[in-house]
Amino acid sequence: MKIHLTSVFVDDQAKALRFYTETLGFVKKHDVPVGEKDRWLTVVSPDEPGGTQLLLEPAGHPAVKTYRDTLVKDGIPLAQFAVDDVNAEYERLRGLGVRFTQEPLEMGAVTTAVFDDTCGNLIQIATQSQ
Repeated sequence: MKIHLTSVFVDDQAKALRFYTETLGFVKKHDVPVGEKDRWLTVVSPDEPGGTQLLLEPAGHPAVKTYRDTLVKDGIPLAQFAVDDVNAEYERLRGLGVRFTQEPLEMGAVTTAVFDDTCGNLIQIATQSQ
């Protein structure tokens, strides 16, 4: 068994696609209309185009707002992405105007940082020391 797809709820799929591709560096995998205004919209790592997909899922379900608002209020990331160097990625993303809620923090063999994805979520980036 392996993870094939996971999702983040987003307020605006077009805005999310721009942020996740132009800012974070993911590439669009699927973009299929679903209904009148939503899309089956996924992105993947450019290093693993056949790897795990991230669905930029519309946040229309009534439970989503309470769920995400509570996570953000408590500072809890919705998802975690692996990066080669948290400090370098932190600097790169800050240079692009990304707002971080947690600067790089070393916790033993792991370094993490948390940013706002502009679409209603906190996302953690992490590097594990070898």
